[in-house]
Amino acid sequence: MSTTEATSVTTPTATPAIPRRKSLATSICLALAAATIGTLSAPAMAADEAQGNWMVRLRGTYLDMSNKSDPVGGVGASDRIHVNNKWIPELDITYFIVPHIAAELVLTYPQKQDVSLDGTKIGTFKHLPPSLLLQYHFLPNGTFRPYVGAGVNATRVYGVDLAGGTLGLDRWSVGPALQIGMDYKINRNWFLNIDAKKVWISSNVYSNGVKVSTVKLDPWLFSAGVGYRF
Repeated sequence: MSTTEATSVTTPTATPAIPRRKSLATSICLALAAATIGTLSAPAMAADEAQGNWMVRLRGTYLDMSNKSDPVGGVGASDRIHVNNKWIPELDITYFIVPHIAAELVLTYPQKQDVSLDGTKIGTFKHLPPSLLLQYHFLPNGTFRPYVGAGVNATRVYGVDLAGGTLGLDRWSVGPALQIGMDYKINRNWFLNIDAKKVWISSNVYSNGVKVSTVKLDPWLFSAGVGYRF
């Protein structure tokens, strides 16, 4: 989770939570859904072009945290713990089992996040958040190739340095992941890609081994990049 000393977690200040706007998530998902419906109404290509079963995508991904948390120590306001949003690189490896069905492994290198309490940074943590998704591709031979996916995310949390070492987190978070996206064919092998994913990630927060809160990061991941099929 996102170097000043934190105030005591057992006597928190009841700072009102600021509502987060989700217009960006809604707009992007609606745009992807509209594009998917539009391409489904277009005719498929008359003949299948020979294609490889593998596809590799390199994407830039914006990690947008939900940042929901229980009152610290069971008292005061909710949502006082905040983990920063950031851009990360994403490498995706996809295997097409059949033309319409594929499995995708979503990877990145270990990420470092800042943790704040009531707007004051209290430390950092690192995480490695791979996801495995099963996809359905509506138009596997079209110029526009929309898809949806569902699967599981397993996030490994380590390198926790919070409040001078007095706070800790769970080592693992396992939760569902959902996906909607589209590939645009440039030529036989190269594609442009846009993608949105919702991933459920959470952790308990511990003070000297005692649980004091639960944080639900549950990020949206908005991505754009290129793909190569072979």
